[in-house]
Amino acid sequence: MEQQVILITGATGGLGSAMVQHFETKNVRLALHTYQHETYAVTGEHEWFQADLRDQDSIPQLVADVVKRFGRIDVLINNAGISRNGLSWKLANEDWNDVIAINLTAPFLMTKAVLPGMRAQQFGRIISISSVVAQTGVPGTAAYAASKAGLLGLTKTVAKETATSGITVNALALGYFDTGMITEVSPELQEQIRLQIPKQRLGSVDTILATIDWLLLPAADYVTGQTISLNGGLHS
Repeated sequence: MEQQVILITGATGGLGSAMVQHFETKNVRLALHTYQHETYAVTGEHEWFQADLRDQDSIPQLVADVVKRFGRIDVLINNAGISRNGLSWKLANEDWNDVIAINLTAPFLMTKAVLPGMRAQQFGRIISISSVVAQTGVPGTAAYAASKAGLLGLTKTVAKETATSGITVNALALGYFDTGMITEVSPELQEQIRLQIPKQRLGSVDTILATIDWLLLPAADYVTGQTISLNGGLHS
């Protein structure tokens, strides 16, 4: 079986780098997106691609560069994301625009750019990283919550548009994990969050990675258009 080509956006962040480390142990080829040039060494047949996802013209070029290098794209993981916190009436328009551009518009444009190739080869897997915040709302996260909720609607729609093309499209609505944006939260707030989770602990990144592995299996090809919630019972 030919090695799958997996394109991961935001591959230098906490969750992104965990994905890279995980997939380095698999028989795949990785196309790794970075915002600037802050890359790190990877083993195997993998390559870094730089793009500012706020620049809409850079996204088709990014996908074209990946296809030129690897010949195709089998899996897209829309992982890049940012947060700009502020109460709705205080949030700067620029912060709103940046969050929507990276968290929602970029995944749409990335999906739009990879779909012609996936439809031609009658195979593809698209996974977008959303958040429990999209489902519950949290004060001070208007832009982030809106962007992550938008991903859920995008996922359901594209899944229905591509269901007969051998493509599955799903989103992971993540709760609070021990990797990623949680590192920007103070220890005191982390403890408050932990006490709200029925499991009484932050999640392990291994849960995310195992779920992605499952979605990539042939046996999961009937699973599409779904929001898969990984949150320790915080929201159902």
